[in-house]
Amino acid sequence: MSINNNNQEAAKSREQLKKENASKPAKARRRRVRVRMIPIWLRIIIVAMLIVISLSAGAAVGYGIIGGGNAKDVFKKETWTHIVDLIEKE
Repeated sequence: MSINNNNQEAAKSREQLKKENASKPAKARRRRVRVRMIPIWLRIIIVAMLIVISLSAGAAVGYGIIGGGNAKDVFKKETWTHIVDLIEKE
């Protein structure tokens, strides 16, 4: 029974707080200010860098380990022109 009474008291106090805040002017109400540790523009840059790193690591693993080639060759232009020629071959 005591738990139920505590919940009812908490609900009453929440309702009272809402009524009190509604009666106060907008400037008197306290707003919670969220401080971001990492700005949004920096988050976008970090995500873009992580995408580039994961794409290059995936290409190196795919070409070097799975494909049986040298992992460093994936960063050469000749390798990609050869791959494109194989795909576009009629």
